[in-house]
Amino acid sequence: MTRHPTVADRRTVLRATGGLTAISLAGCLGEGGDDDGLSDGDGNGGDSDDGAPVAPDDGADVEYAVERVAEGFENPWGLAFLPEDGRLLVTERTGRLSLVDPESGSRSTVEGAPEVHVAGQGGLLDVAVHPAYPDDARVYLTYAATNDAGESATHVGSGRLSLADSGPPALDAFEAVHVAEPFVDSDLHFGSRVTFGSDGALFVTVGDRRDTEFGPDHVSQDRANELGSTLRLTPDGDAHPDNPFVDDPAAADAIYSYGHRNPQAMAVRPETGGIWQCEHGEEDGDEINVVERGGNYGWPVASEACRYGTDERVAPSHRERGDVVAPVHYWPCGSGGFPPSGAVFYDGDAFPAWRGDLFAGTLAGQYLGRFTVDGAGAPDAAVTERDPLLDDQGWRIRAIAVEPATGHLYVAVDDGDAPIARIVPP
Repeated sequence: MTRHPTVADRRTVLRATGGLTAISLAGCLGEGGDDDGLSDGDGNGGDSDDGAPVAPDDGADVEYAVERVAEGFENPWGLAFLPEDGRLLVTERTGRLSLVDPESGSRSTVEGAPEVHVAGQGGLLDVAVHPAYPDDARVYLTYAATNDAGESATHVGSGRLSLADSGPPALDAFEAVHVAEPFVDSDLHFGSRVTFGSDGALFVTVGDRRDTEFGPDHVSQDRANELGSTLRLTPDGDAHPDNPFVDDPAAADAIYSYGHRNPQAMAVRPETGGIWQCEHGEEDGDEINVVERGGNYGWPVASEACRYGTDERVAPSHRERGDVVAPVHYWPCGSGGFPPSGAVFYDGDAFPAWRGDLFAGTLAGQYLGRFTVDGAGAPDAAVTERDPLLDDQGWRIRAIAVEPATGHLYVAVDDGDAPIARIVPP
């Protein structure tokens, strides 16, 4: 009989008492870019650019412990809890979908997951559960898949989760419900975060597929295709009828916002219902954005990034153009960056001092970022990066989730033999 580790076996006590590493990290986050970067253009403490004092850090002295929930995942990418169940769905980029019991650490492979294109940044990516679960048992996956020509695209699919006692868990009748076209010959920049908005619409991020033809004709600036955009869909995968460009014959009906490079983090802010995203820059230039209906987020005609391997700006700053939406927080050219993946607004009971804070994982920086937010949204949201969590673990943080029943923070580590871990009170 297999023995699963107990909580005592899996726990490492770490104490975060603020002020330890916030200054030193800014210069050692790596080269920036797709797996490298978010640093700050609007202040990480102290005074703002106009001399006004930044709000005090109201969660710096929170103590926490880290527990390994389960082990042996191969590049996990997405996390989603089952409402009224307590178990956790975990995607692995290689194509496996697992159902994990957080208490025992046991895991079962969910049958019926789609065949995926595992290459570059592609594979089985994010996961979301229908908000009416278990009455509506649909589970949504995003993934890379190819056409007959071998070209790839970001796909969204769904199937009904079956949890019969007599057999393994399964996704019944899984099918692709939306494909972000066109298919292209690239294995990069799939974007691929998926979440339900407060209105019940399904939001999906799509990267620019690494189009390097910077300029006004870039795919992210062309609303006729779905690359470099945020899609807003119905739960059945159709373009939402209230999308901003449904009456424009020259635009794709599913587009909600455009001008994005590679958004790999997305979260709904409970206080406002706003959709927030974290987006990779080129070299540095990583961004936190509040997504507006019909908004153009500038890439690549406006950016805070450098060209790879240089200190040359890719484009003018967002603030130098009046026709794009500026990020509410960014890491400028030369900062070292904060390559993001996975984000959540904390609304749990385990850490009351963190309620309302945005948590975002960083890959090359190897820590969990915490951001306090003051204000409703762009352009008046003041976002301040606080002291990092998990910065002594050496983990590339890929995905984050809050356990509904406990308020514990769960993280997926991007590695070939990786744990799912949680942050709990000590």
